[in-house]
Amino acid sequence: MKTQLTELQQSLKDEFRAFADKYVGPYAALNDREERLHESIIPSMNEHGYLGSMLPAEYGGLGYDNVTIGALNEELGRVCVSARVLLTVHGMVALALLRWGTREQKDTLLPKLAKGEVIGAFALSEPEVGSDAKSVQTTAVLDGDEYVLNGRKKWISMGGIADLFLVIASYDGKPTAFLVEGDRAGFSRTPMKGLMGSRGSEIAELTFENVRIPKSNLVGREGMGLTGVALSCLDYGRYTVAWGCIGLAQACFEASATYAKHRHQFGAPIGENQLIQKMITEMVVQIRAARLLCYHAGYLKDIGDPDSIMETWNAKYLSSVMVTKVAADAVQIHGGNGVHPDYPVERYYRDAKINEIIEGSTQIHEFLIAKNVLRTM
Repeated sequence: MKTQLTELQQSLKDEFRAFADKYVGPYAALNDREERLHESIIPSMNEHGYLGSMLPAEYGGLGYDNVTIGALNEELGRVCVSARVLLTVHGMVALALLRWGTREQKDTLLPKLAKGEVIGAFALSEPEVGSDAKSVQTTAVLDGDEYVLNGRKKWISMGGIADLFLVIASYDGKPTAFLVEGDRAGFSRTPMKGLMGSRGSEIAELTFENVRIPKSNLVGREGMGLTGVALSCLDYGRYTVAWGCIGLAQACFEASATYAKHRHQFGAPIGENQLIQKMITEMVVQIRAARLLCYHAGYLKDIGDPDSIMETWNAKYLSSVMVTKVAADAVQIHGGNGVHPDYPVERYYRDAKINEIIEGSTQIHEFLIAKNVLRTM
């Protein structure tokens, strides 16, 4: 079982932390307040090549292994959930094309995705369709040499700024994956504001009104949009979200430990209170346990072990539940200050809960993990 980073991975993680602190962290509160990504974040990520972190060098990517990708998501998640979300949804599109795309799609789009010249987003959820993904209502009809798409997508992260969407639509009654460029006639997007957390993630609702795309925009084969393309995307999504939870929990812990040392009540630091110590102890242990599960899932992915899929489910489940608890305790340790935006734990608490919903809710994870265990016993 993977329990620690190699020397190279640790060196890269240190670089990621320095990058996050310098280029992303200073804008995190602003991203939350203005409900958008600061204009400098994508260029700075492009300059360091991070939007191509998951792609091989032949397409201009960094070719990081999965454990290193996890470390990158952890450090970005530590300072800004929304910036980390960009890595997830952009990577979902890039990796879908790497695995399922035609040679032309790969040669044309992957270098642009690696350089951040094109921003990708994954469009599966709909106003009436969430966990029951096979029941998508957006339709695609073949008309000559073009597909015509009609329908709506909702809760699409980076939907407000993406240039290229990987859209799951029903073709002949079967979920199928298509590429839709953001400048297609009949396509429109509406920003979704006022969310509880992850407010800078440029979440939008998408509308397709007789959007015509060429047959060459089909990804994979007709009918395999869910069982093939989408499930592989979601596996990467769950993995990176799990790591993002580790980063966010680490931020909660660091803020809480610092506050407990310097906040005085009854003539002593509150960190001397045993109940505060209990909460901090639980943070340390829970974060470490979840991080070990993430390490193991990444290691299994890197060696091509099929068990990596279920280990990713386990990691995402534990990490998302864990970060919600850690964030709640961080607010409690901060007392009244914990519910005021002058202290980042207020934002951490709101952001944390989102992770129990995205890329499969806590309850869906519980159902699938138990079902798998009972099937294999």
